[in-house]
Amino acid sequence: MPKSLLWVLLALPALWWAVAAVQPDADLEALLHPTGELSARLLIAALVVTPLVRLVPRWRGLIRYRRAIGVAAFGYGLLHLVFYVIAMGSLDDMLAELGARGIWTGWLALLLMLPLALTSNQAAVRALGRSWKPLQRLAYPAALLTLLHWVFVHDGLTSALLHFVPLALLEATRFLPSQRRFA
Repeated sequence: MPKSLLWVLLALPALWWAVAAVQPDADLEALLHPTGELSARLLIAALVVTPLVRLVPRWRGLIRYRRAIGVAAFGYGLLHLVFYVIAMGSLDDMLAELGARGIWTGWLALLLMLPLALTSNQAAVRALGRSWKPLQRLAYPAALLTLLHWVFVHDGLTSALLHFVPLALLEATRFLPSQRRFA
């Protein structure tokens, strides 16, 4: 699939939600859940590419889509934040909630994803050289914080674990002996 088609497909839900958000009777709180969930799912998808390729080497073509998926995860996290800010209505209300575990974990996850998104381009890869890959590993603590955000906001593990356990299992395969690494 051409990357341009991937970008269009990744953008379609955002366009749909943006149109829904500007309707006179828009319920922005109802848009919080799907935008946050899609952000988490895309982050998981970006992170599972490497262990999947390690398990099934003929799928190594997936690696070329990983960066776009990760940037889209950040984009949907940002959209989630925008809907949260608008739904809260005031800075005072947001600051009053900041100490809640479900809130600060989400803020911190998004903050960790910011440098990843900003450096997910060829110019940054060249400029950062060997420092680029360790910086991109911030995706793992961002994923852990996203999991915690999900658990705390939804008061339970079930849904979060349904999404994150496959990632954990695939990441665990990194500890298996291997003859070849692709990413």
